[in-house]
Amino acid sequence: MTLPSSNGKTNLSLEIPTIKFTKLFINGEFVDSLSGKEFETIDPRSGEVIAKIAEGTKEDIDVAVKAARVAFDDGPWPRMPGFVRAKIMLKWADLIDQNIEEIAALDTIDAGKLYTFCKAVDIPGVANIIRYYAGAADKIHGKVLKPARELHAYTLMEPIGVVGHIIPWNFPSTMFAAKVAPALAAGCTMVLKPAEQTPLSALFYAHLAKEAGIPDGVLNVVPGFGATAGAAISSHMDIDKVSFTGSTEVGREIMVSAARSNLKPVSLELGGKSPLLIFDDADVNKAAELALLGILFNKGEICVAGSRVFVQEGIYDEFEKKLVEKAKAWVVGDPFDPKVQQGPQVDKKQFEKILSYIEHGKNDGATLLTGGKKIGDKGYYIEPTIFSNVKEDMRIAQDEIFGPVMALMKFKTIEEAIKSANNTKYGLAAGIVTKNLDIANTVSRSIRAGIIWINCYFAFGNDIPYGGYKMSGFGRDFGLESLHKYLQVKSVVTPIYNSPWL
Repeated sequence: MTLPSSNGKTNLSLEIPTIKFTKLFINGEFVDSLSGKEFETIDPRSGEVIAKIAEGTKEDIDVAVKAARVAFDDGPWPRMPGFVRAKIMLKWADLIDQNIEEIAALDTIDAGKLYTFCKAVDIPGVANIIRYYAGAADKIHGKVLKPARELHAYTLMEPIGVVGHIIPWNFPSTMFAAKVAPALAAGCTMVLKPAEQTPLSALFYAHLAKEAGIPDGVLNVVPGFGATAGAAISSHMDIDKVSFTGSTEVGREIMVSAARSNLKPVSLELGGKSPLLIFDDADVNKAAELALLGILFNKGEICVAGSRVFVQEGIYDEFEKKLVEKAKAWVVGDPFDPKVQQGPQVDKKQFEKILSYIEHGKNDGATLLTGGKKIGDKGYYIEPTIFSNVKEDMRIAQDEIFGPVMALMKFKTIEEAIKSANNTKYGLAAGIVTKNLDIANTVSRSIRAGIIWINCYFAFGNDIPYGGYKMSGFGRDFGLESLHKYLQVKSVVTPIYNSPWL
């Protein structure tokens, strides 16, 4: 497999947009880091430097948190009527819509994401996430209680305070909106650290937030590294909550830091090793398409990737043949080319990690059906890779690879499929392909995962809660559950004297 050349239709003027924002965004202004340090953000298509970004460290996080604290304790944002916050958020969403092409290009050059998909789905999706939570901003209500004693009681839902967001590089725009929008609707202020691999779109969104009228100090964006800026957020004594999406290993460190500092609550969306179960009654062609999408979408850099595919023995041979056929026809190349289905992995480190797991698969005795090699001499491109004869204790069946590598396995009975699906430390997602309602109901209730897709995959929605079981974390993004994690409940109680009713 080789990289396709440009077909002449790619708008080359969009490939390298002018990088407008490279500094930290603190208290409504773009500023240099206090240390003067910078780091390079790299184009994974070529390995070349896109821009130098101001590197936030602990001292910069301190300044950003102070700005967020003043904005929360003394500023207008938490005290605005919900409909006023909503109005500003809706203006922000409109500004994002007006800049879709430029933001899509930023995520393409920074993360290797498909430009046409970013333009059609990811960036419009950011605006719609903001609109969804803007609609909730004036619908935050407590409850009137009926105590068993002579008391009048009610609850208030109050913003939790200053929030620290730490987001990953695989969906830089979607994750930015999924964290920031519900926290803003709740009335919180915040400090966000984008992944060091993909800081460009977050800084652009911060600029648009200022333009929309979000008050200074409410949204602060501090690019930097996990070991410095990220650690400073999770251990900060004046941050009231941390929301993190990333690896299980880092999630554990964040919990420890939160506990050792001010015991701040934490929500974590972590790793996954999601199973896709395909039963004998499935349409083989459609099932193969779904399985391939489940592992190759976003070049496998997605927490819910269907990386373990279990196929019932009655259709296994036919399925395997169809799957390999389709994988060989998958187009890998420049993500600005509209014909391309898979761009480069995000950076050299991730690229080398994936290739090392492919070698583990070979050495551990799995059969390489297709792929397994890098493509080209420039950039971080990897062939769609499928292993068969995979044993469940192999590293490629247990570890999150976060790349275009599928472990294909066979099963006989429903009970065996359920047992295999749950044979993982993770519990983020699962897929089921069957025409039998009884099988769908039984299996979906038996798999321990936060979201189960039946005859579909990657079926996300702003109103569908998303998060994990087990070592995939806790807390939910999307839906009203996400809004509630940025609120806390206060009970207010007064005595009732001489009332005829309790």
